[in-house]
Amino acid sequence: MRWQSRDAVLAVCTLALFVTVFGRLAISPVVPEISETFEVSNGRIGLALSGMWLAYALTQFPSGVLADRYGDRPVILLSIGGTAAATLAIVAAPAFGVFLLGTVLLGALAGLHYSVATTLITRLYDDIGTAIGIHNGGAPLAGLVAPVVVAWAVVRYGWRVAVGLTVLVAVPTLLLAIRGIRTREPRTPDRPMRDVFAIGPIRRLLSRPPVLFTGAIAVLTEFTWQSLASFLPTFLVRYHGHSTTLAGTLFGVYFLTQGILQIGVGRLADRFGRDPAIGGCMAAGIAGIALLIAATGLPAIVVGCLLLGLGMSWGAAVFPRFIDRLTPAERSFGFGLFRTTYMTIAASGSVVVGVLADLFGWGVSVGSLAGLLAVVGLLLAGNAALGSGY
Repeated sequence: MRWQSRDAVLAVCTLALFVTVFGRLAISPVVPEISETFEVSNGRIGLALSGMWLAYALTQFPSGVLADRYGDRPVILLSIGGTAAATLAIVAAPAFGVFLLGTVLLGALAGLHYSVATTLITRLYDDIGTAIGIHNGGAPLAGLVAPVVVAWAVVRYGWRVAVGLTVLVAVPTLLLAIRGIRTREPRTPDRPMRDVFAIGPIRRLLSRPPVLFTGAIAVLTEFTWQSLASFLPTFLVRYHGHSTTLAGTLFGVYFLTQGILQIGVGRLADRFGRDPAIGGCMAAGIAGIALLIAATGLPAIVVGCLLLGLGMSWGAAVFPRFIDRLTPAERSFGFGLFRTTYMTIAASGSVVVGVLADLFGWGVSVGSLAGLLAVVGLLLAGNAALGSGY
């Protein structure tokens, strides 16, 4: 395949990831307004967001199966268009129950994209850490744009219009995807679905020690990422007393750092190894959380957001770590299964952090995430010291 063609695919997939993340992150800056509209607690909002993340996780494995059977292109297009449709359901919700169902639907449809696009990209590029880092950059880019734009819109037009901005970015991206991703033959169009979902192959893949070890790392890091994506703006408002606009801007700084450094982390992972890159991210994340909790001034908070952005760039090293342990034939099936498994476990992050905030305050709630990152660091250090090769 010509480089122009594969780079076009990478660019479109990155924009598609931008849309699916924008849709989910557009909710985070307006949590206080949603809570007031429906008169619900942080815990109930956290439940809705955890439902969204859980649905997002559960569609990772089926998305890979659908891509093998019907092709990558239809699944990616469905994810982009579905994100827009689910957003419309959320902004029109007359009651919290409808809002909750809309967020779950948003998670499920948005979740169809990532595993399919990542597997497609790994078939086109040799330096998969760098390519995945570029693709993953769509998420931090959304994290930069969404909080700032949504925070501005909510002040002027209310949270429903602010969240509805997702539709405005989804439609042109859908048109670009229609043109930029060509139709390819499905890899296994005739494979019986019962064979795909057979327990034996699933159990054998997930029981491999290197997969279990990488899965443990992914659970802890994803739990932290999801929690921060759901509540970092609210933490900045409630714990530090900043305005919604300033909190959204700082949230954007956090994601901008991820967008810039994600590619660098991927390159470091390609050159020096996956584990050193992951360990560096964990150290930066712990330092960032500690600084955000202890900070008394805006400069220190900005530095904390920068460090936290570096820490949450771990995906460009963790995902290649897993893909390295799969054969090319296993990648669509295996990566989607891996994503569903670890994200399903980690999906409780939003509700756990929301409940901890209700019970013990935001300092304890966010501070607990630093402990999870420390556990990852200990796992990596133990693996290196024992020479287990996991």
